[in-house]
Amino acid sequence: MRVTGRIVRFDGVRGYGFITPDIGGEDVFLHVNDLEVEKNRAVRGAQVSFEIDEGNRGKFAREVRLSNSSGPVDDDPSVAGDEYFDVLSPEEFRQTITEKLLHITPALNAQQILAVRSSFEEVARKHGLIDS
Repeated sequence: MRVTGRIVRFDGVRGYGFITPDIGGEDVFLHVNDLEVEKNRAVRGAQVSFEIDEGNRGKFAREVRLSNSSGPVDDDPSVAGDEYFDVLSPEEFRQTITEKLLHITPALNAQQILAVRSSFEEVARKHGLIDS
């Protein structure tokens, strides 16, 4: 079944990246050999259509084509290239990270969540992404 999604990251040097399917679920692995366009057109935010296959290491995309809307979405600030971003309070950051971790990996226990969240918070503080 052909589905659509957006490229969330792609490293042209290493030749791989990931697509977030519009139907939801986990990101799908994208290898440069499965692109039906030049790799320089596989940019973050590009809308694509593709087939999903299941391999030994999880889901992967094949027959990846650019959709009619081939560029980044203008209303998504994460792909707009702006240098502006929201600075969260420490509590907002912890809540956001906790919710994301639980959504992505529900099997994490409280100790694991606290450890991962603490590491992310340290990086975010270092880069000015949360209030000190």
